Amino acid sequence: MKKFFALSRTTHGILDLAAPGFCAVLWLGHFPPWQTIVLSLFTAFAAYTATYALNDLVGTATDKEKFAGGINAGYSVEASALRYPLARNVLDGRSGWIWFASWFIVALAGSYLLNPAIVVILVSASALEVMYCLLLKVTYLRTLVSGLVKSSGPIAAVFVVDRSPSAYLLLLVFAWVFFWEIGGQNIPADWNDTAEDKRVNAKTIPIRFGTEKAGLIILCALALTVLTSTFLPVISPTKLGVLYLLASVTAGSLLLLKPAYQLCRLRKGVQAATLFDNASYYPLAQLAIISIFVILK
Repeated sequence: MKKFFALSRTTHGILDLAAPGFCAVLWLGHFPPWQTIVLSLFTAFAAYTATYALNDLVGTATDKEKFAGGINAGYSVEASALRYPLARNVLDGRSGWIWFASWFIVALAGSYLLNPAIVVILVSASALEVMYCLLLKVTYLRTLVSGLVKSSGPIAAVFVVDRSPSAYLLLLVFAWVFFWEIGGQNIPADWNDTAEDKRVNAKTIPIRFGTEKAGLIILCALALTVLTSTFLPVISPTKLGVLYLLASVTAGSLLLLKPAYQLCRLRKGVQAATLFDNASYYPLAQLAIISIFVILK
């Protein structure tokens, strides 16, 4: 099973579950019923497992070109020795597609049970993921598509706990996730893969603009993430107060802004990987903070 979980980047996928969890608790101001939590966790796990697998399935041919000269060191949250099993011929494509389809069907079923509207979000996110992969050699603006895909999980979580959410508050959630994904995940990942991406003439922000400008874009995106997070308490029916805001901004400063500043200053691949790792834990930190405040209210 290790090669299948490597295909789906399961360690990273599990960390990603924190963002929808945080948004659901924030939106409600308390924890949902345990039945909803269990079904939501299982559905979200299936959705992330399928989506990450889809990424590698669609990009197999390009990945084989990219890593013909070897695979980079990666990140601590994706340090499996079996990374990119399709590109390395550790796993065959037919098995990969069966794996994806199985989890996708489970995710569709769970989504329908939670709220049929989530089915639309899931299908749309999958289509956008395919588009994201196909745009690798076309335009660096694909990073914006990545922000849309990653935002779909937290948006879906809101629809689990509220069948007719405010569009304005949804936009706030979207902006928070969107800027975090672009500055903390997508561009740092592309930065870490620069040598491999150049082999296939990929269009990414670090390649298009160079490391100095890419670093500034990252820092601006993450500054917007932290700034947006200061407005998130207006979503919650629970008055979270100054202590919550201080804890939230501190998490953003340590996990996002500090490593982003180091990357801008030193402009080395190891700093990009460090930022990616730290940013991967940011939603988990936010979930832990909101959980403490909700429990103690």
